[in-house]
Amino acid sequence: MKGHYNSCIMNVCCTMPGYKRLASIPKLSKQARQRLKWFDYYSSHDHNARLTCRHFDISPQTFYRWKERYNPRHLESLEDRSHRPRHVRQPTYSAELVNAVLRLREEYPRWGKDKLVVLLRREGLDCSVSTVGRILHKLKERGVLQGPVSNHISARKRQWQRPYAVRKPKEYVAKEPEDIVEVDTLDVRPFPGVIPKHFTARGIISRWDVLEAHTRATSRTASGFIDTLLERMPFPIKAIQVDGGSEFQDAFETECQQRGIKLFVLPPRSPKLNGHVERAQRTHTEEFYEVTDTSFDLPELNRALLKWEVVYDTVRPSQALGYLTPLEYLEQHWQNERKEKVSPIT
Repeated sequence: MKGHYNSCIMNVCCTMPGYKRLASIPKLSKQARQRLKWFDYYSSHDHNARLTCRHFDISPQTFYRWKERYNPRHLESLEDRSHRPRHVRQPTYSAELVNAVLRLREEYPRWGKDKLVVLLRREGLDCSVSTVGRILHKLKERGVLQGPVSNHISARKRQWQRPYAVRKPKEYVAKEPEDIVEVDTLDVRPFPGVIPKHFTARGIISRWDVLEAHTRATSRTASGFIDTLLERMPFPIKAIQVDGGSEFQDAFETECQQRGIKLFVLPPRSPKLNGHVERAQRTHTEEFYEVTDTSFDLPELNRALLKWEVVYDTVRPSQALGYLTPLEYLEQHWQNERKEKVSPIT
């Protein structure tokens, strides 16, 4: 029975077309297997190169370049070739210079190549900044030079655990005016010794802004700004996005949690992710603070800010909204929503 089975296998193998070629195909990469499909298609379609290029969406230049390389007896010819130059530049610096760089870097572990070049030249070793950079790179590759071990005592690098605030999930996308409001603070310096703290909140869909000034930017004043925000925004707020400033921690975070407002905090050193309110700060600086006539006494400043806020939200055309005002944009948005609700379902 076993002999009969083996004979059947041999008969199948001997009658299967192309079995020898399949058995001899080496293990190819994904890219090489794809190129092999090009030439199989090319051979089975009357060697029509243009048809092959259209079928696989490749340029004729690419096809003919690989056609010149292709050897049907050696399918490894379809693999990518190394682009490494045949003649690689060899180091021209001396062992004395390498030892000097290693010694100085170990003595001053936080100093970069620019500073090390100055010290080397003081010792009479003339070299360029790029040469020192290459030496440092080679020393690290060989494992001779280790980076300094940080003890993380710097307050700038300390990461606080936030009890409520989280990073904005990737799947959370603002589609309605109330979905995300960005909040930020700005130091205004009109006179020496006078530094009011300017708070701006911007709805990123409607560009509706709420402004207020305080003497200090603390979590208490920031939490009080939430009351102003909810009072002057023409829509409920689902989420607030802030940077990692201390004024948006503690009381501010607690206030958002108690009111059921989601709080998204940005990663460190990424103001571009709060770009809407950052742009608003520039606008209010140029169009209000740089031209306003006020004594910058806080009550008077807030009255002037409120007047400017009304002008900004209801009078000033916004280029981002197709030169509508934020109020006109919201009225148009709500009108379209009402039409969608009453329109018959087809």
